[in-house]
Amino acid sequence: MIKPKRLQRGDTVAVVSLSWGGLGDEGYLHLFHIAKKRLEEEFGLRVIAMPHALKGSDFVAKHPEKRAQDFMDAFKDPRVSAVFSAIGGDDTIRILPYVDFDVLRNHPKIFMGYSDTTVNHFMMYKAGVISYYGPSVMVEFGEYVKMAEYTKNAVEDLLFGGDETYQMLPSSVWSDDHIPWKEENMEIPIMYKHDPKGYEVISGRGKVQGHLLGGCLDVFMMIIGTSIWPGPEEWKDAILFMETSEEKPSPDFVRLTLRNLAAQGILGALKGIIVGKPKDETYYEEYKEAILQVVKIEERLHDLPVFYNVNFGHARPIGILPYGIQVELDCDRKSLTFLESATEERLG
Repeated sequence: MIKPKRLQRGDTVAVVSLSWGGLGDEGYLHLFHIAKKRLEEEFGLRVIAMPHALKGSDFVAKHPEKRAQDFMDAFKDPRVSAVFSAIGGDDTIRILPYVDFDVLRNHPKIFMGYSDTTVNHFMMYKAGVISYYGPSVMVEFGEYVKMAEYTKNAVEDLLFGGDETYQMLPSSVWSDDHIPWKEENMEIPIMYKHDPKGYEVISGRGKVQGHLLGGCLDVFMMIIGTSIWPGPEEWKDAILFMETSEEKPSPDFVRLTLRNLAAQGILGALKGIIVGKPKDETYYEEYKEAILQVVKIEERLHDLPVFYNVNFGHARPIGILPYGIQVELDCDRKSLTFLESATEERLG
């Protein structure tokens, strides 16, 4: 896997709308300006929007080829060091016919987002380039009043930093607060509360190592069977990370999706599983039961480590998981450690 060059202050970030185009809608455009100001003032980056990123949800929905053009052009642009997804949605899969994987491979750079952006991450993985399951422009970078410190630190540590080992610690706080996206609400901060649980090891034992691969479970069914779904050899010895969206799919959906992965031979090939905190902690216990039914009862993978309540995806706050890098799960210490730097040092 090719590692993109790490960020430096003064670098340029391109914003793309690859699924839902709401970032350009009149009622939400202020989120772009909040994110742009934050990225420039707090991270020292220059921000540009690709030509169709702010065209609005109606235009973006009608033109998957324009979304793909922005995606390709951002990677080809030598001025751009990173590409950040505006937000997820349910429509990214429609850009697949227009994507040139050679462009992604020949112009590697940081790409980040989550949710439906899972589709783009699997495109990056097929191209052989490490990408980053992490904050989006509208939600985290565009958060009212203040960006979550946990998320901000993850950006600094993983995209700007170069630690050869990095321990992804559990967040001490979480939030189920919901502030509607309206300009009159811009001065209302998200309220956080203490999270005493930390990571839960709900199955398995010992230490395991493997490469990260996964995303939003809701999106998997749109990818399975396409050219970007990883083959059996790519899942071998992987650590699957999975989380559920703001749609809060039922525990039955989680159970059936895991059964599909088991039928493909994926579950039996894994070294471990990392499960994101559910949005608003909805189905918190029920999801655990669904996972354990498939992993332990049906597939009898009693020693397979399963970490639960990990801070990535749709539940606030979130960290960053880089696709393809080697990580270690230690069940006794309940620790998640990256065993290599997430980016490549920039020389000169």
